[in-house]
Amino acid sequence: MALETSGTLSIGGTTTNRSINLELGRSATATSSLGETDLRDLAGVASGTISISNFYGASSVYAVENSIKVQANSSNEWFYRNSPTAGNKRTFTFSFWFKRTQLTGFEADPYLMSQGTNARFHFAGDTLRFMFAGSSTELEAAGVLRDPSAWYHIVLAVDTTQATNTNRVKMYVNGEDYPFNNNDWPSQNQESSWMSSTNMYFNTRDGDGSYDNSGYWAEVAVIDGSALTPTSFGEYDDSGIWKPKDLSGLSFGNQGFYLKFDNAASLGADSSGNGKNVTLNNITAADQATDTPTNNFSTLNPLWNYYNEVSRFTLSEGGTKAVGNQAQTLWRGVPSTMVASSGKWYFEVENGQSNQYILVGVGASDGIEWRELTTISPSSTEAKMMYSYNGGIYGYNSSTDAWQYGGGFTVLGDIQSFAVDLDNGYMYSRKNGGSWIGSGNPSSGSSGTGGIAIPWYQTKQTVFILTVASSTLTTALLNFGGYTAATPASAATDANGYGTFEYAPPSGYYALCTKNLADYG
Repeated sequence: MALETSGTLSIGGTTTNRSINLELGRSATATSSLGETDLRDLAGVASGTISISNFYGASSVYAVENSIKVQANSSNEWFYRNSPTAGNKRTFTFSFWFKRTQLTGFEADPYLMSQGTNARFHFAGDTLRFMFAGSSTELEAAGVLRDPSAWYHIVLAVDTTQATNTNRVKMYVNGEDYPFNNNDWPSQNQESSWMSSTNMYFNTRDGDGSYDNSGYWAEVAVIDGSALTPTSFGEYDDSGIWKPKDLSGLSFGNQGFYLKFDNAASLGADSSGNGKNVTLNNITAADQATDTPTNNFSTLNPLWNYYNEVSRFTLSEGGTKAVGNQAQTLWRGVPSTMVASSGKWYFEVENGQSNQYILVGVGASDGIEWRELTTISPSSTEAKMMYSYNGGIYGYNSSTDAWQYGGGFTVLGDIQSFAVDLDNGYMYSRKNGGSWIGSGNPSSGSSGTGGIAIPWYQTKQTVFILTVASSTLTTALLNFGGYTAATPASAATDANGYGTFEYAPPSGYYALCTKNLADYG
């Protein structure tokens, strides 16, 4: 919705039509550090002076505020339409955004949707399969979806009234046609149990607690009676990136519904106006996230979670919980999904296990492989990490240095904050919101007062903001700001209103997410 064309415009406030903050997808209470890029985009002024009159009638790209985190296996986190009224079983559309955090979940074929034993939509490894009405009508896509740093927009449009068989089922990913590699098309005018009175399940097979996905869901739309194209749900921005559209004016049909997950007290509420709410299974307000298709947050990267084909950590809870699998003779780890070579970044790590041996910090990349710690007392200059058990620093020609005192978190629930200055090459840390270790001053700039110098800062063009490594059974709960399995008692954000942290980031430091990376990274 555009800003109004007259009257008072506010930076904050709660009225969407008048609030520049809300039009930019920021917190209404954010009071500082409005990004110039976003302001210029909203005002339509590429350079030079911006006048207040430039904002009247302007509108930013539609912002998705929330998603829900889902976890496979024993968590059994899924949602469903309970005993729906049957709709059009020949013509319908499914549209949703999904971000994967475990590529195969805990079974080989994690499910996106199912409705009855012969209606299924799921991954087969990393490809997509759609079963219209049994195995004789199971279509398999040719491509793979295995990027854990990406949000995927998936549209499935069905219309069996079409005379041409290849027009009866269409699938699209991020606005592009996503072709099938076989020919198991439904017959003309064939009906299925999709859009029937049988329960419609999301993120599981038939609600039996098996074949679940792990990741994030956002903007789920079910359209009854129409086969739509991706442009009904998304559009390309000026940079050629596929983004969600405002669906408030879309017709959902009699039995359609729309899930925004924006009301923590009622995450299953239907926003289509049809009142077709869904039932949640093991999903609570704690699973609501701000990691969305319009502001994507970093998580841990499962693609680099192996050594000699052995998983180093079990990653779960939206890619924010890392549990060491086994004692190893070498320190092995897993990096974040997002990287940066400049800017100032903040994240938190909560200790999930008493007296554990785990390293947390930053590591470098040459663009091909992650430079990781290779021995229990490493002398490599390729990484700089904090040893949580005693606060020591590892990876710079010495196992410890004077900065260690006061660091480390050995008590269950201790929270270590990290501020990484990639404009000047220093890392700072503090425990449980106390003083910065070594009388550190994250705002000291090039002097790096009390900070630990990142040894490869001058030679590396890209760094991973966060890495976790271990040689034993450990548990770390990461908080990049979009979601965390930890339980922050506060809701601190960065100066742009992004992230949900236990402690406020220091001035000038930001959550690692795409909106901030666009301005500072």
